[in-house]
Amino acid sequence: MLLTVLQVAIGGAIGAAGRYLSGLAVLRLLGPQQIPVGVIFVNIVGSFVMGALVTFLGQKGLTHWNAFLATGILGGFTTFSSFSLETWTLIERGETGLAATYVVLSVGVALIGLICGVHVMRWVLA
Repeated sequence: MLLTVLQVAIGGAIGAAGRYLSGLAVLRLLGPQQIPVGVIFVNIVGSFVMGALVTFLGQKGLTHWNAFLATGILGGFTTFSSFSLETWTLIERGETGLAATYVVLSVGVALIGLICGVHVMRWVLA
């Protein structure tokens, strides 16, 4: 258990550094934009790599690498890749209604949570 937690932690540090550097690279390449293209880039790349990675690891019997590579590195790079994988898994199982509910709840309720957090902290700091 402790070894798995360490794998996730080390992978997460690598992924978070990769996310930061990717964001800087996109900013330098494209300059400031009206929408956060660095985040969009990381989410798309991370989701693509997650799909390829879990397929490869599953077919090659290497799922013991999931904690370090998928949860750690890709989770640190972008949690959106995990969200995309979980959504696709529900769709593949034929549970499209659940997938749609998951998407709406994840995005909608998370946004509501963020807005509530902003308002509560503004109230606390006022």
